[in-house]
Amino acid sequence: MDYNKLAELIFPDIKGTVGELEERFPKRDLPDGAKVTRFAPSPTGYMHIGGLYAAMISRKIAKQSGGVFYLRIEDTDKKREVEDGVNEIINSLKKFGLEFDEGPFEGSPDVYAPYKQSERKEIYQICVKALMKKGLAYPCFATPEELDAIRAEQEKLKVDIGYYGEYAIARNYTYEEIEEKIKAGMPYVVRLKSPGVAGNYVRYTDDIRGDIDMPENIMDVVLLKSDGIPTYHFAHAVDDHFMRTNQVIRGDEWLASYPLHKQLFEVCGFEQPEYVHISPIMKAEGNGKRKLSKRKDPEAAVGFYQEQGYPAESVLEYLMTIANSNYEEWHAANQDKSIDDFVLSLSKMPVSGALFDMVKLNDVSKEMISTFDADTCYDKIMDWADEYDKNLYEFGTKDKESFIKTIELWKMSGNKVRKDVAKWSDLTEMFDYLYVPDDALKFDYEVDEKYTKEQLAEVINEYKKDMFLTSENWFADMKVMGEKLGYCPNVKEYKKAPEQYKGSITDICTIVRVAVTGKKNSPDLFTIMSVIGKDRTEARLNRFMEEACK
Repeated sequence: MDYNKLAELIFPDIKGTVGELEERFPKRDLPDGAKVTRFAPSPTGYMHIGGLYAAMISRKIAKQSGGVFYLRIEDTDKKREVEDGVNEIINSLKKFGLEFDEGPFEGSPDVYAPYKQSERKEIYQICVKALMKKGLAYPCFATPEELDAIRAEQEKLKVDIGYYGEYAIARNYTYEEIEEKIKAGMPYVVRLKSPGVAGNYVRYTDDIRGDIDMPENIMDVVLLKSDGIPTYHFAHAVDDHFMRTNQVIRGDEWLASYPLHKQLFEVCGFEQPEYVHISPIMKAEGNGKRKLSKRKDPEAAVGFYQEQGYPAESVLEYLMTIANSNYEEWHAANQDKSIDDFVLSLSKMPVSGALFDMVKLNDVSKEMISTFDADTCYDKIMDWADEYDKNLYEFGTKDKESFIKTIELWKMSGNKVRKDVAKWSDLTEMFDYLYVPDDALKFDYEVDEKYTKEQLAEVINEYKKDMFLTSENWFADMKVMGEKLGYCPNVKEYKKAPEQYKGSITDICTIVRVAVTGKKNSPDLFTIMSVIGKDRTEARLNRFMEEACK
């Protein structure tokens, strides 16, 4: 077989060479040890939390080594591609502070462009033509029916399933047979002529999993589909080489593909990157665990965390605790440092599935939010509310000073920082009396059964006469009012002789608190009323009289 003649028959319009590609995409000028990593998703749906996890690790490895982290879009499956999917990927990661050094976006360097596989068709065909000239690729005209028949025979004989060896009938076509089929218009794919030998093994050393022995690839896999578009396996090898990737962080579902990928780099004469296979993110179920499912689990989507209002820092902080078991210990000893200062170790990553725990995420996020000052909280809440809670956004932008006061309410208890809020959507759930418009409030008043309706009405009616909202000493005025109604102004005195009073100052404040907030416990009541204002406070007192005192 004249392989040069065959290559010209199959690729008459491809004139470029691999050597020219090597010059077009030169090796990167980086320090020794610098890692070039990538995130290479397909724009076929929403961003999975596992994708965010992988992107975070890839970026971390690149940044801590002085390398490059780039975005490549694997968009050869146009049937499954969603509208604006690329921007969705870029924007999702940007919201979490995971920005790229290079990629298919404005302002990116263009030395290694294009970064979309759909725009790199000629590059792949140049490489396949070069393989065909070396006798390592050939056209295959097998029909679906013929492939089904081969599979049926293999299943019957209980041998490996696939297109290889004696089953790879197109391997042995003469040039004349191939030319005749092409002239007849028969569709074909281009396959690898695998040099693998059955029974041989390849050794693979993974920074997470150690040494693994795997059978050498013997399959004549498809390199180019009938439309000239490459398969994932071949495209990734070409792209990683010419984008000069030297470390690939990917899910362990790709571990079985390692022998094929190793072989593709070898036959192309490319230097192989280091592969690292990370465990998937799992969810507890019954006595076991399973992978987070896009279909079953809302928390599988990155958008879930954005909609709920988890700060990006909280999500990344939690993911880092999954990635490296020593991160929490490091963070405890280095509280003045950020996640960017931590050096991630691939050898300390979990070998089995990493369990995603929403309770732990909430704890991490509460801790993170407690470290933000009020102004930082305000900016983050407004960024979130602008997209997900218009009422909250309107309140915050209309009266920033009052909104800052509400933040200080739930963040501080005296001189102690509280850790109650895990996500911004908690605000309207936990503090609806602060953040929900009055016409939308649904109070389920937490009224203690020990208070009679007459007692409630007496306290509220008296308080309405002068709510002391302009008083410099609201609590002292509340004591005076309570004493007038027969309530002891001193809790210790009340405990000594409770039979002499209707209750204590605590009861007075509790009744007003429930009337204004619906709850027996809340942050500082006077500040709450100051924030919502006199008119709204009075309206809530009247509503309480109508709903709870009848």
